[in-house]
Amino acid sequence: MEDDRLVMVGTAHVSRESIKEVEEVIEREKPDIVAVELCEKRYRALVEKTPPEISIKDVIKSGEVYLLLFQWILAYFQRKVGKTLGVRPGEEMLRAIEKARETGADVALIDRDITITFRRFWARMSLMEKLRMTFALIRSIGGGGEEIDVEEMKKEDVVERLIEELRKFSPSAATVLVDERDAFIAGNLLNLLSTGKKIVAVVGAGHQEGIKRYLDNPEEIPSMGELLHTPGKRFSIFRFLAYGLILAVLLIFMAILFSFNTQMIITAIFYWFIINGILAGLGALIARAHPLSIAVAFLTAWLTSLVPFIGAGWVAGIVELWKREPTSEDLGRMVHVSSFRELLDNRVFRVILVAALTNLGSMIGTFLGAYVILRLYGFDIVEGIKMGLGGII
Repeated sequence: MEDDRLVMVGTAHVSRESIKEVEEVIEREKPDIVAVELCEKRYRALVEKTPPEISIKDVIKSGEVYLLLFQWILAYFQRKVGKTLGVRPGEEMLRAIEKARETGADVALIDRDITITFRRFWARMSLMEKLRMTFALIRSIGGGGEEIDVEEMKKEDVVERLIEELRKFSPSAATVLVDERDAFIAGNLLNLLSTGKKIVAVVGAGHQEGIKRYLDNPEEIPSMGELLHTPGKRFSIFRFLAYGLILAVLLIFMAILFSFNTQMIITAIFYWFIINGILAGLGALIARAHPLSIAVAFLTAWLTSLVPFIGAGWVAGIVELWKREPTSEDLGRMVHVSSFRELLDNRVFRVILVAALTNLGSMIGTFLGAYVILRLYGFDIVEGIKMGLGGII
């Protein structure tokens, strides 16, 4: 789409050159509207320096602890890169907003709500993709003194390579983080263009080509309702196997109880209690939880593993929240932590980490405990899985 009323500036989010380019383009074009790749929440965090409103208890109950952890680690990684280069992430967006106000232009927020984007992103990824991406980010945080040439990221061929790497790693993640947002931003730009006003759009360099493609082919843009929909939990073989193992263990427990064999009952309960308790407690310990949170994780994991609607991390996280209740200052500092040590010492991050790692330990404990008990009483797990999958297929 050729329209001289729209000028698009592709930026690197941690680049001084991008800040300078944004200023020059707005000064030269004198637009009626400056459209920025921000949503309301990111705008408030960047401009008003207002930390996002988060109910830690609700996050724990909803089971979104891993999603929130991923968001925080990703945000920290971006701040780390920005600190290396002496540029605050998003500073080019902030300067675009300031320049718009100086020139009397309106500001338009054209990106999708970040919470919706991350929820869609997380729902689309498989368990292995989530683990690989999270560990890759943690490794990046931990060191690797590799020099970062962010200006290279502005070059189209490098940006395209980065996007292609993301597509190889997780095609579904690339669709949500890149393609869907390209479509959403293009849709908003078309709405702004319908007003007849001149627009300067400041977007990440990796989105430029995709936005242009949708502007040229507006019929390919999905409906806003579709792009804003938050999907529910999808079926997965992993979840099916987990519930299948729990059901098998419950049936074995019932069979043992009805056999009235005291030794068998004690042995089965002992293995289930110890394996689940140790691994859940170990997860809480690695997260540096309060001793009471570790004890609660150890004592309750055997039961929560048998109840799909209550996780050991839920219980341990609530206890951690009670014993080390975060303050509003802790939440505010989450946005500005500059070292991984600060991140680990933050009470908000700590509570979420305790819930996440306790749940992870309990999940491993459920599989290991089920394996031990089922093998102990002669159940062939491999044959059982084959039979279960055969029933599905």
